[in-house]
Amino acid sequence: MVTDVPLKATEGSEDAQLANSAEILDQCLGCGILVVDGQSQITAFSAVAETVLGLKAASCLGQSIEVLPVSIRDVIQRSLATGEPVLERQLTLPGALGANVILRLSTTPFRNLNGQATGVVAVINNITHVRLLDQNLRKLDRLASIGMLSASMAHEIKNAMVAVKTFVDLLIKKNQDASLADIVGREMRRIDSIVSQMLRFAGPARPTFGVIHLHQVIEQSLGLVQHHLEGRRINLVRSFHAAPDLVRADAYQLEQAFINLFFNALDAMGANGELNVVTELVPPGGAENPNAPMLRVTVHDTGMGIPQENLERLFEPFFTTKPNGTGLGLPITRRIVQEHRGVISVVSEPHKGTTFTLLLPSATRQP
Repeated sequence: MVTDVPLKATEGSEDAQLANSAEILDQCLGCGILVVDGQSQITAFSAVAETVLGLKAASCLGQSIEVLPVSIRDVIQRSLATGEPVLERQLTLPGALGANVILRLSTTPFRNLNGQATGVVAVINNITHVRLLDQNLRKLDRLASIGMLSASMAHEIKNAMVAVKTFVDLLIKKNQDASLADIVGREMRRIDSIVSQMLRFAGPARPTFGVIHLHQVIEQSLGLVQHHLEGRRINLVRSFHAAPDLVRADAYQLEQAFINLFFNALDAMGANGELNVVTELVPPGGAENPNAPMLRVTVHDTGMGIPQENLERLFEPFFTTKPNGTGLGLPITRRIVQEHRGVISVVSEPHKGTTFTLLLPSATRQP
């Protein structure tokens, strides 16, 4: 960064005095300052302006304003032509890494002793982070509203579930199929668990932890999507190598997480695809688990993959590319994994499929 900015102006002239004033302001303020004379040449270019615009003062001083970005150049030219100031004009420039930079530009014409406009001082502020903060605040407000709505819905659904459960219990008594009774009973408890947390945004979750067999939870989750797999002729490949497969977890919550991942894979694949579910026991010593063993679960589909621009937003609440999607399935899954002291990651390539990887702490005691 340039600290002593050379100024292209004649010593003792009005331009030199103005340029020296700009240099002093640059040392005191956090905004970028440009000075342009009546011939549309840049006579001062502050160090902060270098950072904001991504240009070097040495290559801009003494040059025409044509070296500046078009949107900034247009505002300065208008101010030069009219002799009127421009106040807090918001501009968007492409950033170096693809992300847009949002600027706020103000110009003030300066005049000679006869009152004629002989140049312009431009003040530039980078407000990108301010805009991002504003967007995040709006998103938090939206999440708070969703949380209140979820809590209200959960209360009403739980009341309705009392009557539904009573009716289902009567049906089970008349139907002596024990297998059906077990499935219905388990699914009623799972629905009750899901509703109680109402998409896990209504308030802090209170999972019930216990030592469980991870493979059993995965099998139960696969059983609930089995008919969807068969209907789309999707080949299911199981490779369960984790032994032992003990984790300390809430079985219902983990089942919900796996079902979300399986349905996500189904939505990404057409007919005749392949779903691979792999488990492994990762011994301690790796970057993710330097002191304790972990269970790794890999869910891979042969779908269309996820574009790079969407990959970073995949776990963002309400982000979805599906016509009827809610954008909550994967954020919920990540929340569940995090509450189990685990980590979830995703790798994808267009037309080559997507792989989700879960790492969960093993409940196996170490010697």
